[in-house]
Amino acid sequence: MLPQEHLIARVRELCHGDENLVAALTYGSFAQGEGDAHSDVEFWLFFGAEQAAVLDHRAWLDRIGPIRYVVVNEFGTHVVFFPHLIRGEFHFATADDIGSVATWPARSAPTDRMIVLDRTGALRLALDALPARPELPTRAEDVDVLCGRFANWLILAHHVAQRGELLRAVDALSHAQRYLLWMARLAEDRTEHWLTPSRRAETDLGAEAVGNLRHTVTVAEADAVAGAVAAAWACGRDYWVTLADRVGCELPRELFADLDTSTATA
Repeated sequence: MLPQEHLIARVRELCHGDENLVAALTYGSFAQGEGDAHSDVEFWLFFGAEQAAVLDHRAWLDRIGPIRYVVVNEFGTHVVFFPHLIRGEFHFATADDIGSVATWPARSAPTDRMIVLDRTGALRLALDALPARPELPTRAEDVDVLCGRFANWLILAHHVAQRGELLRAVDALSHAQRYLLWMARLAEDRTEHWLTPSRRAETDLGAEAVGNLRHTVTVAEADAVAGAVAAAWACGRDYWVTLADRVGCELPRELFADLDTSTATA
């Protein structure tokens, strides 16, 4: 049994024993049946409003077991570092927030695998209202947005690299790569892990695609960044053409020409 599975079992035990908790759910790799030794443990905990107002988050987390450190991330989530560098994400919310679950893009797993506790039945209703898989960008306008956002970050990376801001260029490229992965998944009809497009990309995508995408990752050196920008455009150009042809949207050919010229001379 993996250490994460022990932690998950302990959190489940705590949830069922906490009368102030209205509902709880788990999500991520273990809920999907894909958890391994490197996976996180992830939960949403919905307390009654009065109890949530006075809840000592750290004290609740300490009941799980030994903790190395806790930090609240930029999204307000408590991130816990357990022994062996195991990460846990805990979203503390109120029962009034359960309805917002129905606005999520999709369920990350079957409802029964996600529900840890549901005293009122409201959590099941919210989860059952979600599609099993996220909506994909299949319309022309959606593909335009997806590919356009890729171009936005790629062109920023190109310009800041030309200025000599190589660390900033690498950062911009990382954003471009995320959209490029979405484009690759859509073009290759490999959308299993759509919400986190880099997840299992090496096994989801074909060997040629993975090989090409690896060339878009770089160190912050001028020639390497220029090569990564050119590689990203070569991949993105092909995927953009494929997707535009599939959905019947018009290509921005003048932009293509500008990018062809700029990446060839970078």
